Amino acid sequence: MFVYFALHSLSALASGSKWVGNIIAGSVPSNWDQYWNQVTAENGCKRGSVENSQGNYNWAECDVSANHATQKSIPFKYHNFVWGSQEPGFISGLAAAAQKTALDNYIKAAATHYPNPDFIDVVNEALHAPSSIRNAIGGDGSTGWDWIVYSFKAARAAFPSAKLLINEYGIINDASAVTRYVNIINILKEQNLIDGIGIQCHQFNVNDLAASTITSNLDTLAKTGLPIYPSELDINANSEAEQANIYKRVFPALYEHASVKGITLWGYITGSTWKDGTGIVESGGQERQALTWLKEYLSSH
Repeated sequence: MFVYFALHSLSALASGSKWVGNIIAGSVPSNWDQYWNQVTAENGCKRGSVENSQGNYNWAECDVSANHATQKSIPFKYHNFVWGSQEPGFISGLAAAAQKTALDNYIKAAATHYPNPDFIDVVNEALHAPSSIRNAIGGDGSTGWDWIVYSFKAARAAFPSAKLLINEYGIINDASAVTRYVNIINILKEQNLIDGIGIQCHQFNVNDLAASTITSNLDTLAKTGLPIYPSELDINANSEAEQANIYKRVFPALYEHASVKGITLWGYITGSTWKDGTGIVESGGQERQALTWLKEYLSSH
């Protein structure tokens, strides 16, 4: 059964019904619980990390995030199953039938190890980095996206209680990409295979983005009737003040939209983030202006 969490931790930033989460890598930073109340593994659950050799699964780094979520009673999202990047090296050497079997086995192995994840990014970056095995699992097919349908069917069978998400970048800033994305989402929705929409919000998509554009594209996604989860938010700038100002423009437009149910940042400690300059806490613990503002904002929302 899916667990609904009361996200009112006295220490985390978010105190309402919407979470503000973050990633965890190989270990949990000492100040992580001071800020966040949802967790996604940065790389530890990606297939290339888990299954370096066929049928041999290393869950150690993924466990760090999953175990912390369990300990703190906060939502855990498994990220991810099907993606054209960070795939295991052995995949390219397999015949199509063996590629399909290997994916099935990987999803089943994940379900055995993690029987109750709250959320799963089933397919990641279908528009920009589609899986190299897509032809083995249906290709375009009759829907144009049969390989995605197959992936979600496999995930639904293995995880009947998890909330299944699709995840993609370049959506929040591009109305034409939203249209393509909604087409995929509606195909999945017709078969009751999808429970929510992930939209990566990296700095290269949001730094110069108008709040009105964010709202407009969220409105279009919301017409599907599904909840929206901004999944990989990060922002950088030439100064602390500029970074804070971008947060003031972008974050409320996301957080206050009725269909957005939670936001996950993609790192927060300076020097330990995927994109340079996106940290909002210095490595020594000093909070940057963006975080000072974010704390004040969330205290009243």
